[in-house]
Amino acid sequence: MARTLLQVRSSKAFLVFAVCFAISTIVPFAPTALQEKAGLPLEDVPRWTSILLTLYGAANTVVSPGCGYITDRVQSRQRPFLMGLLTLAAATALLCVGKHISLWIIGRLLQGASAAVVSTVGIAMLVDNFDGEAALGQTLGYVAMATIVGTTAGPLLGGVLYEHGGYYAPFGLAFGLLVLDFIFRLAMVDSRAIVEHSNSGHPSTSDEASWTDKSIIDKKQTVVESRVSEPLHDNCRSRGSTLILLRSPRMLTALLVYLIISTSMTSFDSVLPLFVHDTFAWAQTAQGLIFISLMAPQVMSPLYGYTIDRWPRLRRYQAAVALLSAVPILVCFRYVSQNTLQDKVLLCALLTLLGTCFAILEPPIMVEMSCIVEELQSQHPGIFGKGGATAFAYGLSNCAFAVGAMAGPFLGGWVWDAYGWATMGWVLALPLGASSLLVLSFFR
Repeated sequence: MARTLLQVRSSKAFLVFAVCFAISTIVPFAPTALQEKAGLPLEDVPRWTSILLTLYGAANTVVSPGCGYITDRVQSRQRPFLMGLLTLAAATALLCVGKHISLWIIGRLLQGASAAVVSTVGIAMLVDNFDGEAALGQTLGYVAMATIVGTTAGPLLGGVLYEHGGYYAPFGLAFGLLVLDFIFRLAMVDSRAIVEHSNSGHPSTSDEASWTDKSIIDKKQTVVESRVSEPLHDNCRSRGSTLILLRSPRMLTALLVYLIISTSMTSFDSVLPLFVHDTFAWAQTAQGLIFISLMAPQVMSPLYGYTIDRWPRLRRYQAAVALLSAVPILVCFRYVSQNTLQDKVLLCALLTLLGTCFAILEPPIMVEMSCIVEELQSQHPGIFGKGGATAFAYGLSNCAFAVGAMAGPFLGGWVWDAYGWATMGWVLALPLGASSLLVLSFFR
């Protein structure tokens, strides 16, 4: 029975579920609570809402690379994963009891830091287990889907629960999810730690070590051993994984495209609610629900990831076609201008098509980053040291996405306010179209 339980805990299906659940854990944030709980004047609420959202992104940006670097150099990825959970719990508690704006500031900073840890370490754990297999793209597609679910459901459910259940209702949901998250993270078996323990030859008193038989270790060792056992070249010791990865045109292209996707997607956060209010006279609930059209296509990300698993040579073409397809879609937003049923349907259709392009884009970019690290390690064994650079690479990608998420609302709001809705469409379209050429030139 114990061995069967261990096999379930160490299975790839359970690992994917636990990581995706952690990434999608809902973080409540109801801006209207700033007035009721923190005592801010009504006229200051919009300004502080923007500040708190920016602080979240800033913490995510700063913590992600460092978290990835450290995670590559510790024996177990599960420990920083648990630390991310504890940080999120502390942040949620601060927001729950926060009667002063300083507690909200600290809480949002901790939330951003925990998001950086969870996404960076979680993706690295998945790559450790799936790298070199035919399911990596599909697995990372689930991660992309989970990211959007958490990002979208957090504010949406937080606002609904706050409106109908009071201030503490969204936090009750959050703490319940945190308990489940804690159980799942403890139940996971870290293949990286198992392989290192197996290679060390020392006995262990832990339950996992005593239950782990040779068949389970062998399954994990083929994937992880190349990272944790490679010799470190002396001439590479001083270079560091930062400069090595950032000197790669492929990595720079992947990071730039990820930043552009994030900027384009989040540009609608500040503009879309105001646009539908001014054009269609939609109330607050409808302003929030319209984002479902943009985010719903992400549920198909695992399918798009499967296509690049099935036909790896099409990876760059899939990304380039999605980038080019987004250009006419964004330009066509100019035709949504009247308060008519036709324009409302057209807006929802365009948002769905744009969301589909973004969903198609994410898996090939994430897989490309893993391939870059693996190819550098195979060409120059030990170039990244004993721990490799998988977590650091995804820390950089998370940093790029966070920068785009901070820049997007400001860019979209400024262009819309200064030049109008039609201009915003082609301003967002130009970088996407140009980046398709970079993808065709540098991706493999």
